[in-house]
Amino acid sequence: MSRRAAREKAFQILFQIDVGRARPSEAIQATLEEAGLDQKGKEYIERVVHGTIRHLNELDGYIRRFAVDWEVGRLANVDRSLLRLALFEMLHMDDIPHTVSINEAVELCKIFNSEESSRFINGLLDRMKQQLESGQDGQS
Repeated sequence: MSRRAAREKAFQILFQIDVGRARPSEAIQATLEEAGLDQKGKEYIERVVHGTIRHLNELDGYIRRFAVDWEVGRLANVDRSLLRLALFEMLHMDDIPHTVSINEAVELCKIFNSEESSRFINGLLDRMKQQLESGQDGQS
């Protein structure tokens, strides 16, 4: 399974956990039982889902800082899950370039939400990327 496909599955799990209040272990297990997941895909999904949940307060802090005039809870469910996923990659997965995390989140947003929403995601993540790459953490 490609990293892109694994990322899409990880996003869907995070969405289920956030919106459907699914238990992380059950949502992950159901996905991992699906055909087509190789070991790298499974490891990526487990790392991203568990990491995103573990760092949820930190990730939401970044979203609050950069999504001016938007409460995290009021963001579209898809957007919130994609932002958390991309931010986790940007902050905690050094093997993934920031631009890849951003581009993948934008593409998933186009599939699961809208072109307009993908522009919002792109702008927000790009501002976060600039802040991170300038050596500032973006937290207040």
